[in-house]
Amino acid sequence: MDILQAIILGIVEGLTEFLPVSSTGHLIVVGDWLGLANTDANKAFDVIIQLAAILAVLANYRDKISLRHLELWKKLVLAFIPIGIIGLLFHHQIKELFSVTVVAVMFIVGGVVFLVLEHFYKEEQSHTVNVEDVTYRQAFWIGIAQIFAVIPGTSRAGSTIVGGLLCGLSRRACAEFSFLLALPVMAAASGFDLLRHYQDFSDANLISLAVGFVTAFVVAYFTMKWFIHFLQRFTFVSFGIYRIVFGVMLLVFYHSSVVTG
Repeated sequence: MDILQAIILGIVEGLTEFLPVSSTGHLIVVGDWLGLANTDANKAFDVIIQLAAILAVLANYRDKISLRHLELWKKLVLAFIPIGIIGLLFHHQIKELFSVTVVAVMFIVGGVVFLVLEHFYKEEQSHTVNVEDVTYRQAFWIGIAQIFAVIPGTSRAGSTIVGGLLCGLSRRACAEFSFLLALPVMAAASGFDLLRHYQDFSDANLISLAVGFVTAFVVAYFTMKWFIHFLQRFTFVSFGIYRIVFGVMLLVFYHSSVVTG
């Protein structure tokens, strides 16, 4: 992997990790477009840019990392438990789900879900405006919704935001709870992958790793800030439309390349 490829993948990770558009799906597509093989060194790179995204959450919400917010973290841990159990028990089966077709279909399904939800959702009727006010019951159901994120293309952020909307959270509260929930989820996933691929870092280009890490961190940091400002004026409709268009394009290009190939 060269420097330019590392920058591109870092940007993709930073832009998509915390938006409801599936970072995994985008990384699969962009990686294929860049002609990157599924090598152990490239898997190690994916771990590094995910760690950068985790640090971006800490940088943005460092005020939440204290005993004063212990109740919030208890709720986040509760929301993490369902996907933690599923990921631990079925991680081999989950890996086998990865394919362009699955990613494309789930992009479209997720987009339709957002459009339907936004049609019925009324922000003024949301009874949980601040992330601190999320209840244990709401946290549990958001955690259940997050289980769908194990399907490639669904989006972890998208699943948790959908769960939050269904539980009566405001759009901003949905986004912030999703950001914070990324910490235990991504830390567990990245830690697991790090244990499996730590020896592969010796084969990786350290400069590319560093460039990808810094790029992903900076882009993720500002993307989260932009997303919160965006939700103060707009809805999730644009993300729903984007998901459908991207999914359809992916299906068309993939199947046309198969036919011509």
